[in-house]
Amino acid sequence: MKPTVVILAAGLGTRMKSGLAKALHPLAGRPLLQHVLEAVSGLAAGKTVVVLGHQADRVRKIAEGYNAAIALQTEQLGTGHAVMQAQEVIAAAKGPVLILCADTPLLTTATLRSIVELHAASRAAVTVMTAVVQEPFGYGRVVRGKGGITRIIEEKDATTAQKKINEVNAGIYCFEQRFLLEALKSIKNTNAQGEYYLPDTITLARKKRLVVAGLVCGDPDEVMGVNTRVDLSRAEDIMRTRINRAWMLAGVTMLDPNATFIGSEVTLGSDCILYPNVRLEGKTAIGKGCTLFSGSRILDSTLGNDVTIKDCSVIEQASISDNASVGPFAHLRPGSVIGARARVGNFVEIKKSTIGEGSKANHLAYIGDATVGKDVNIGAGVITCNYDGFEKFPTIIEDGVFVGSDSQLVAPVRIGRGALIGAGSTITKNVPADALAISRSPQDLREGFAARRRKMKQKK
Repeated sequence: MKPTVVILAAGLGTRMKSGLAKALHPLAGRPLLQHVLEAVSGLAAGKTVVVLGHQADRVRKIAEGYNAAIALQTEQLGTGHAVMQAQEVIAAAKGPVLILCADTPLLTTATLRSIVELHAASRAAVTVMTAVVQEPFGYGRVVRGKGGITRIIEEKDATTAQKKINEVNAGIYCFEQRFLLEALKSIKNTNAQGEYYLPDTITLARKKRLVVAGLVCGDPDEVMGVNTRVDLSRAEDIMRTRINRAWMLAGVTMLDPNATFIGSEVTLGSDCILYPNVRLEGKTAIGKGCTLFSGSRILDSTLGNDVTIKDCSVIEQASISDNASVGPFAHLRPGSVIGARARVGNFVEIKKSTIGEGSKANHLAYIGDATVGKDVNIGAGVITCNYDGFEKFPTIIEDGVFVGSDSQLVAPVRIGRGALIGAGSTITKNVPADALAISRSPQDLREGFAARRRKMKQKK
């Protein structure tokens, strides 16, 4: 039968030293809880319920994105108490109940499937996932005896001898539904914290001589709980290694994988080359054969095939077509669309504009709220003056236009097909197709003035 899944996500996470609920802290571009929900979604589970507490409204948005039911733990009184809040969903379950925490983002679907399968095969009342670690501090210790696991002791309740045990509770359980409901009525809060501990159900199962199965996770990193910023950093490193390895095996070259960040929702085509210190974030999609040079950051953007992003460029919510080139030191702001074979060069900023096929702005330009046609040349220092302090206005530059350096196009304005804008011009009116527009002060030439000025200075 498909398991019912309960995810505990109510805690603030005091050891994180943060005003942000622990489940919301980002890892590889996603909140911790979302990683857990992704692993669960691959399990083909039955009903999933997320137990919320701190900052419930914010955490709820993530859970609802996966069609998860919600239970609210208004007062945090331990893991057992948290599961009690989901009793209505558990009571409706027909199969096993899988319980896990939102702070174990490195879990895989395969590991979750393995505990469900072992639980069914062993006909256990409860199956516990454990891990053997070198530094067990902070984890519940697994006490084994005749017949397997006898109990789990929390850190604050453990004796000196028990604290030396390095097999720890991973916080992942699979329960027989009827036993779980009965056990939740019986667990007590007679411990150092005054909380209801879910691991106490194991003691109850042993007293009833029911089977308590245990599954040691082969990779302790996978069940690592994120409790501090140090843990979060370590999890980030593990996740980055996983992601980068997968993309390299899929045909992506990384000159320095340790200095390359690829978010968990990013996609890449084969034969891409990523130089050190590239960051790909959000729902970015990179086509085949792209080259991304050092220091570039790309967020929620789409790149076609054979695109080149040169050093230290920032690209946000933009679209770049095949064979285009951007950078170095370029900034594509949200809404920018770069056509095929177009070139956006160094220190060029583009905002909410379309740059047509084969057009180029090679250096030191600002293009905002503009539509630029095909095969247009934007000279150095060109500015579209799109904002009057109150409203934004559009600039339209038709195909084949040449805009000379250091020109200002004061929107709203349209430059007709094939027109030529003389360097240093301030254009405030529409320019017809194939026209030459020049707007500059006459040059005043005074021969010999410089020599006379030098003589005057010498006399003083």
